[in-house]
Amino acid sequence: MNVRETLKLYGNDAHDADQRAAFRAGQIPVAVYGLGKMGLPLAAVYAETCGNVVGADVDAEVVHTINEGDCHVKREPGLDELVAETVESGALRATDSPRTAAETSAIHVVIVPTPITDDDGADLSILESVVRDIGTGLDRGDLVIIECTVPPRTCADRVQPLLEHEAGHDEFGLAFCPERTSSGRALEDIRGAYPKVVGGVDSESTRAAKLVYDHITDNEVMTVSDATTAEAVKVFEGLYRDVNIALANELATMADGMAIDVNEAIETANTQPFCDIHKPGPGVGGHCIPYYPYFVIGQFGVETPLLRTAREVNDSMPEFTVETLVRELDAEGVSPNDATVAVLGLTYRPGVEETRASPSIAITEYLSELGAEVLGVDPMLDSAEEFACRQIAQEELTDYDLDAVVLVTPHEDFESIDWNAFDPLVVVDGRGALDLGDTDHRVYTIGSGLQHE
Repeated sequence: MNVRETLKLYGNDAHDADQRAAFRAGQIPVAVYGLGKMGLPLAAVYAETCGNVVGADVDAEVVHTINEGDCHVKREPGLDELVAETVESGALRATDSPRTAAETSAIHVVIVPTPITDDDGADLSILESVVRDIGTGLDRGDLVIIECTVPPRTCADRVQPLLEHEAGHDEFGLAFCPERTSSGRALEDIRGAYPKVVGGVDSESTRAAKLVYDHITDNEVMTVSDATTAEAVKVFEGLYRDVNIALANELATMADGMAIDVNEAIETANTQPFCDIHKPGPGVGGHCIPYYPYFVIGQFGVETPLLRTAREVNDSMPEFTVETLVRELDAEGVSPNDATVAVLGLTYRPGVEETRASPSIAITEYLSELGAEVLGVDPMLDSAEEFACRQIAQEELTDYDLDAVVLVTPHEDFESIDWNAFDPLVVVDGRGALDLGDTDHRVYTIGSGLQHE
């Protein structure tokens, strides 16, 4: 094996086994750009695999924390220990200079936020800034891997030309290998919960990226035709879920008119192998599903009425939830502007700290606009500044004369609530998670309707 030849993967004609050995031995230095809740777990897994990783993040406090062997990402099983171990061993270090990381690395992995603009377009400004930094240090034979979700054709039309311009050459590899990771289980997902998808802008990029991920994941590495196809795979996953949830939500709004339990009907329909309707709820949140449709809507010269409608349906669910609560309060003779309402669960998903696009944001705003006193309870959050409510601890709930409770996100902690400790309430269960049959509360479950009054 010629060691000098194996320091780069792209265009290397050394024996495949030698390239793999060089990667595992840390002879091909890796930079991971973006050390947030998805990026840090990825950098840590790369570090435990190859032992030679620099993480780059413009947040100096994050960099300092990691270099101290500490972890700023909360509630990610195993991550604290893995960061501490890899930093102590020298396998992982961090820098606040992406350009410095680019100059010393041969594999460049990008996992930075790709939000949407106020006009619902893809905001790729952070990605493009990082790509420019990488381009300034991009050597011949380097491999660039994009993991963050992007609109299809981003690698081909934007990333590759930008890298070529900044680097002054085109002798590098570029592949899209989408992260398929959920908060709260990031290490498990990265190490192999699902097949890894790999697609390069050319066949050599695909080969080199597959070689890398054969070692990162225990699961299958699936190669697809090109980078654009791999980009579409990730976006399509989100589109499918958004449309499916919209179907469930629209069906849920018909529960009263049909006078049936729609949740029961969905569950039963799903026993047929070709049916997989998701569960309805008070809305769709998180950093993925509410945003990915806008990576496609209005693009590629075609209309997308189905995707637009799905977004509209899902975005309407917080209002539907509040309207349902107001109707049930009215049945009890309580006006919303005289009501004290507790909203349980401010994050978008149980057990995670993420609040982005959480349905509770709109629900607390609607309730406040109606004049209700709104209390927010969430054991995951230290602050609820972005919500139109006053945050209280779960233990304080019985200190208030509540008129109603809305369950938005069923955190495990809520299972310990003693519902019989309250006077009769109106309860809107947004997730079908409560069993209050032995109480005197008036309970409405989205999708199932009025359970008892």
